[in-house]
Amino acid sequence: MGNYIKKFSETTIADISEVGGKNASLGEMYTQLGEKGVLVPNGFAVTVSAFQHFINHNQLNEKLCKLMAGLDKVNFSNLSGTGSKARKLVLDGIMPNDLKMAIIDAYDYLFEQTEPAVAVRSSATAEDLPGASFAGQHESYLNIKGHVALVDAVKRCFASLYTDRAIKYREDKGFDHNKVFLSVGVQQMVHADTACSGVGFTLEPESGFRDVVHLAGVWGLGENIVQGTVTPDEFLIFKPSLKNGLKSIIQKNKGAKSQTMVYASEGTMNKDTPWEMREKFILNDQEIEQLARWALIIEDHYEQPMDFEWAKDGNDHRLYIIQARPETVHSQEKKLQVKSYTIIEKGEEIVRGEAIGTMITTGTARLLSSPGEAARLLPGDILVTDKTSPDWDPILKKVAGIVTNKGGRTSHAAIIARELGVVALVGTEHGSVNIKDGETITISCAEGKTGYAYRGKLNWRETITDAGAIKLPGTVKAQLIIGEPEKAFQLSFFPNDGVGLMRLEFIINNYVQVHPMALVKFSQVTNEADSVKITNLTHTYPNKQQYFVDKLAEGVATIAAAFYPKEVIVRMSDFKTNEYAGLIGGTYFEPAEENPMIGFRGACRYYSESYRDGFRLECEAMKIVRNEMGLTNVKLMIPFCRTVEEGKKVVELMASYGLKRGENGLKIFVMAEIPSNVLLAEEFAEVFDGFSIGSNDLTQLTLGIDRDSALIADLFDEQNAASKQLIVTMIKKANKLGKKVGLCGQAASDSETFIRLLVETGIDSISFNPDALVRGIENINTALKSVGKRSEPVLQKTGIET
Repeated sequence: MGNYIKKFSETTIADISEVGGKNASLGEMYTQLGEKGVLVPNGFAVTVSAFQHFINHNQLNEKLCKLMAGLDKVNFSNLSGTGSKARKLVLDGIMPNDLKMAIIDAYDYLFEQTEPAVAVRSSATAEDLPGASFAGQHESYLNIKGHVALVDAVKRCFASLYTDRAIKYREDKGFDHNKVFLSVGVQQMVHADTACSGVGFTLEPESGFRDVVHLAGVWGLGENIVQGTVTPDEFLIFKPSLKNGLKSIIQKNKGAKSQTMVYASEGTMNKDTPWEMREKFILNDQEIEQLARWALIIEDHYEQPMDFEWAKDGNDHRLYIIQARPETVHSQEKKLQVKSYTIIEKGEEIVRGEAIGTMITTGTARLLSSPGEAARLLPGDILVTDKTSPDWDPILKKVAGIVTNKGGRTSHAAIIARELGVVALVGTEHGSVNIKDGETITISCAEGKTGYAYRGKLNWRETITDAGAIKLPGTVKAQLIIGEPEKAFQLSFFPNDGVGLMRLEFIINNYVQVHPMALVKFSQVTNEADSVKITNLTHTYPNKQQYFVDKLAEGVATIAAAFYPKEVIVRMSDFKTNEYAGLIGGTYFEPAEENPMIGFRGACRYYSESYRDGFRLECEAMKIVRNEMGLTNVKLMIPFCRTVEEGKKVVELMASYGLKRGENGLKIFVMAEIPSNVLLAEEFAEVFDGFSIGSNDLTQLTLGIDRDSALIADLFDEQNAASKQLIVTMIKKANKLGKKVGLCGQAASDSETFIRLLVETGIDSISFNPDALVRGIENINTALKSVGKRSEPVLQKTGIET
């Protein structure tokens, strides 16, 4: 086979110069990781020497150099013509006989079957390197069978070194066209057309969070993911739990998977996915964790974050890794600055889709159907189209944002948006219909997993934080208030001491949507519209109650994993009756109250016959997160606990549901938000492990103000002397009792003086909303510096007894 062929079994990562990055990585995994259980299909590389032999045999070198030298490198006005001429030169070339025979001999020798199906993939010498993935720039050909088809596919791969997008990419990355060569990989075909395939990252691709593996996949061939044709299933796996043999899948999101790509006589084709397959996850839990374990092995071997492609064979039902490369976006970033965006005003919503990135942008919408219309796209425009592919890459550097009808978080549009650092809204379905060409729109991806396109130019706030310069107080914990799992990974990069208040309400309202008792007693939901909604949401669950448990557990686990091993204090549900009634099926199980703010809420619900089973489901979810997933950094907190006796009832009930205080390190706190909590702190301290002061409700009940009443809203003041005195008393009592005491309320976010009061009194932790965290940390640090340096304590200045 001479030096024209190199088998994977004799190839390592050191052979990049001869077989290109993709083939070198395949050979490295085949030879080094097979013994660790990672399955890589066998194959061989048609080497760079073979490519050079082809070029020299056809006397193309000088002609190609001349073409590249004539490229307009400013406006790229002749890019299309240059690429077309270069590719024609290669395709018109004749394959040297000795090279042709070497390819055929390797094909016949390495694969057992007669005329086996193979994948033929381009592999450039500058490919799959940190900072330059070349992903999608060159061509691949699948399901190639026989000598003639194989040799032709190799030549077409040679020609793809000169695709328009590859030429432009080399220019953007500063590569010399005459010093990048092509190798071709010939790999045994995995029959994913009758099974499934997908991609994976050894980090969370939006934020760069390192402790998870992200997997995405579709039925059939994986091109539908890359092209953004369908919305895939997505899975998040928490690495520490996986390494410890615990339940590690913290998120399972089902995609539409509306089409399945299969082989056809003329290449590939899409067919509609049957409904029963759309409703099934492409992988079971064991397969998800197997791929995640392989991801860890690959990442450990390469000692850097990686992205990879995987496929399942429909014949032998085994999983395979078919490609791996260094992750080229977040692995290059230094997390020294944290940018956060907050939308200040919201206009008319046009469409919504999956948010890629966490930024906000505005610009002129430009509706294009193909890259051929690139001349209409001006710098700073927002591209609106059905979907994108690598052919779009040369023009995407102009855009301020991307909106697509199709695709998911691992589609081409999503990947290129991350690499370019621009906003993208994918899978909107109707973006190119609802958005008008030429109109000004604002795209907001700063509101969670769902992003929005609004009509007009709106205002937003951008905050840049130098995370490396922020010093955490240490003696007083600075914690976050959070409820949205979608923001957890990004927020984890903020300087913080964990989460002081995680609200369950957001997860129940947005993930679950259904009243828990409507799942326990589904037969009592007699309204047809509500019944249909519940059935549609839970139809893949034989037990409707498990739907609530799984969704709640996933949401909590995502936040707990993002901050692990830092403390995450989860407050059990604290909806009021009017809010519970707003959930699907809620009106059947909620009484009508005149004043829900001080009615049937908090602890009294948990042991009530009308909600006890709902609380049981909450506890089952927390038990999965702590005991099965190993996220023991989760502590639990009981809201609105009016009496010591009901505190005891709730703690005993939790123990009967498998959440026993002290067992497996479980701590249970109580919200100090009712004057009785402060006045009887000694008795409450015997039931609970600590206190979290809820200054909003404490002020409400101290001043006798309904927070929901607009008529007396101007009287509500958390810094009223009476409220402050109760807060000071609570802190002092907790310190004397040796119990943790924190505060989570708006007052700490608003006032430096109030923070000084808390610090000097001896607070253990203060929790802030994300947009107030950095300022809050600065205020705590300032207060700590002033402790002991004051001739007159703050408490005396405010008129509060010490």
